[in-house]
Order: sequence, then C-alpha cells, then structure tokens
Amino acid sequence: MQALSGGGHVVVPTLTMMRGTARAIGNPALSYDHARDAVTALHRAGATIVAGTDANNAPGVPAAVPHGSSLHDELGLLVEAGLSPVEALRAATGVAARAFGLHDRGGIRPGLRADLLLVAGDPCTDIAATREIRGVRAAGRAVERARPGNE
Repeated sequence: MQALSGGGHVVVPTLTMMRGTARAIGNPALSYDHARDAVTALHRAGATIVAGTDANNAPGVPAAVPHGSSLHDELGLLVEAGLSPVEALRAATGVAARAFGLHDRGGIRPGLRADLLLVAGDPCTDIAATREIRGVRAAGRAVERARPGNE
C-alpha cells in the first residue's frame, strides 16, 4: 500500500454493495470485513476515497442497492472503515467533484452550484445526521421531496 502514498490514486470502494453482496452470497470466505479492511488500509496509505454505492435495481445483481438512501449507508460504512465523519462527507462532495472534474460544485462558496442537503444535527460529528433531511436545494432552488407513499 505504500505506493499509494504518492497521490493520484482514487478509489470508489462501494462498501454498501460489498456488504450486500457478502450477505447475499453467504460464503464466510467472502466476508464483508475484507472489503472494509481494504478501505481502512487504502485510507491509511493515502489513497483518495470517493463515496459511491453502485446503486441499482437491475435483475440478477447480487445485491439490490437502493438509490438515494444507500449513500447514507455508505457514509456510515466509510466512517466504520476509519474515515472521520468530515472525511466521509468530503468523499461524497468536494473530493468526488474534483475526482470527476466537476469544478462547478462540491463546496459552498460564491460561483459554485448551490446543491445543498440541509439536515438537522451535525454530520461532522455524527454521520447519521445526514439522514435527518430538512431540505434539498439543487442549483439554488428548493426541491420538494417525495413523501413516503408518494415516491
């Protein structure tokens, strides 16, 4: 892993998919712990971690990972793998934007798109606070969220 410390290595571990796949297959040799431990080692070695989930509902996949809510799961799993809550949040925002060359987003400052998730609580200390959504803004405009049963 020392070769990663030079920078330039971006990893999207999709721990949510790895956990779901390990559960679906049920083979102890394919334990989710291996995926989590790999992310821990990659993070310690200095790799750039980007949050991703492989969300899908395609037939035949080993694990159906829901769109939207699975990112909250991913953030929690990244924290369990050793990232701080702030590092996990950055992995889903600014770090991801830079990794994909999206220079108009990923932070909060003049000139950037105002894509914001407003939450109750402080996700910088408790990553689960991202689930307490109070509002969504896309390009600065309020987005009405689907209510349970209206999705």
